[in-house]
Amino acid sequence: MKFIPFSLFFILLALSTNAQQKRADLIINNVNIIDVVNNKIIPNCYIAIQKNKIVEINSVSLKKAYASNETIDATGKYIMPSLWDMHVHFGGDTLKAENEMLLTLYIAMGVGHVRDCAGDISLDVIKWKSKIAKGNLLGPTIFTSGPKLEGINSIWPGDLEIADEKELTKALDSLQKLKVDFIKITDNTLAPDLFLKSIIAARKRGWKVTGHIPSTINVDVFSKNGLSAIEHIGYLQRAASKNEDSITKLRAANKISSKEANELYLKSFDRTIAIAKFKQLAANGTAVVPTINGSFITTYLDKTSHNNDDYLRYLGPALKRTYNWRVDRAAKDNAEAITSRHQNFEAAANLLPLLYNSGVTILAGTDAGYLNSFNYPGLGMHDELAIMVKYGLTPQQALICSIVNGPAFFNQSKEYGSISKGKNADLLILNANPLMDINNTKKIDAVINKGKYLSRKILDQLLSDTEQKVKLLK
Repeated sequence: MKFIPFSLFFILLALSTNAQQKRADLIINNVNIIDVVNNKIIPNCYIAIQKNKIVEINSVSLKKAYASNETIDATGKYIMPSLWDMHVHFGGDTLKAENEMLLTLYIAMGVGHVRDCAGDISLDVIKWKSKIAKGNLLGPTIFTSGPKLEGINSIWPGDLEIADEKELTKALDSLQKLKVDFIKITDNTLAPDLFLKSIIAARKRGWKVTGHIPSTINVDVFSKNGLSAIEHIGYLQRAASKNEDSITKLRAANKISSKEANELYLKSFDRTIAIAKFKQLAANGTAVVPTINGSFITTYLDKTSHNNDDYLRYLGPALKRTYNWRVDRAAKDNAEAITSRHQNFEAAANLLPLLYNSGVTILAGTDAGYLNSFNYPGLGMHDELAIMVKYGLTPQQALICSIVNGPAFFNQSKEYGSISKGKNADLLILNANPLMDINNTKKIDAVINKGKYLSRKILDQLLSDTEQKVKLLK
C-alpha cells in the first residue's frame, strides 16, 4: 500500500475543493439589501454575480462556495437596483459629440437605464443603444422612441410630420424599420383626431404609446383609446377640474386661449372629481411621467439662477447654450406672470400623491438633456426623486417610480426591479439608506454596470475625464 505525502495530500484536497467551487465574477460581502417593494432592509447579505446576473444571495459568506475574480467588502453599505430615468432627451443636430458625453454622466450617477423621448439625432441614439448593448460603449441601456409623430410644420426639429392616415402608416413603417421601443406623439400641430388614430394604429402594432395631449379633447378620451403614458404632470390639471368638459369645448371652439384655459382649470380644481378620474386612468392602464424637477427649476428661476451650479462643468458649452431660451423667456415675465407660473406649478405638483394613491402608475423621469435648463443628465434623476418626496410621496414610493415601474413599463420586471437571484446586475451601492432619506441616493459608493464593478475612484475618474473633455470644447 502506497502512502501519499502530507504535503501532496493537502494540495490534492485544495484542488478538489476548488473544483467543487462555482465561478463568480464578483462577490459582494456583508451588504445591506434595500428591498424597495417591501420597504425594508435585509442586513448583512452576501451576493454573487456572474457575467450580468445575480446568481446567489445568502446570509453567510460565499467564500467556500465560490471562486471569485473580485471580492468587495460592503460592510455598512446599502445596495439596490440602479435608477431608471424614464424621460430624457438627446438632441441638437450639431451637438452629437456633446450628447454622447452625457452617457458617461448617467453611469457615474447610478442611472443604468434611460428612456429617450425623441429629438433630432435619433439615428445616433439608436447607434449608441446598439454599441452599449454590445459592450462597445459605456452608457445606460437606452430605450428610444426614435423621431416622434407630429403634424405638419411642427416647431420641433426631427419630428415625423404627418397630415393624414396614409402618412401615418408610412411613418409607423419607418419606425418599425428603426426598431424603436415605443411611440411618442406630441400636440404642436398634429390634428386631434389624427392624434387619436395614431395611438390606435401604433397600439395595434404592439407598441406602447406616450405623449403630450391636445387641449381640445378630454384627458380620459386619450386613455380610453390606449395612451400608455402621459408625459408631464401639468396635463393632469385638466382631469382634476370639475369643469373639464366645458373648458375643453371652449378650447376646441378656439374661444379661449391656452393661458385662459389653464386659469379656469386652476380655479375649478375638485379633489373628489380628480380622484375619480385618476382611478379611471389607472383602470385603463395609463401611466403618468410627472417630470416635476425640470418644471420646478424653470418655474423658480426668479429665486435661483443656477448659473453657478457645480454640475455645469460636465456639460458641453453648446449644450449649455440651449438652456438660454427658457431662461430668457422666464426673465421676461412680470410679477403677475411669475406669480401665475408659481401657482400653476404648485397646483400640478400637488396632484402627485392623488395620482399615486388613485393607483396610477407613476414613472420617474427628468426631461433632462438639451434645451431643458439646468435639468442635469444623471444628477437630475436624484433631484426628481427628492422633489417627488417634497410633494407628497414617501422615499419608498419615489424609488418604486424609478426602479420598479421603469422596467415594468417595458415588460422587463423579470430582469430588473429588485435585488434577487436571476435578476440582471445593474446595481447601485450607497453609503446611506435612501428609505430613511431620499437624498441618500446621491451618496454613491459604487456602481455595478452590467455586472462590472465601478468603484467610487473609477466613477470620480469618469467625471474628471468628462470635465477635461468639456474644457477642450469651444
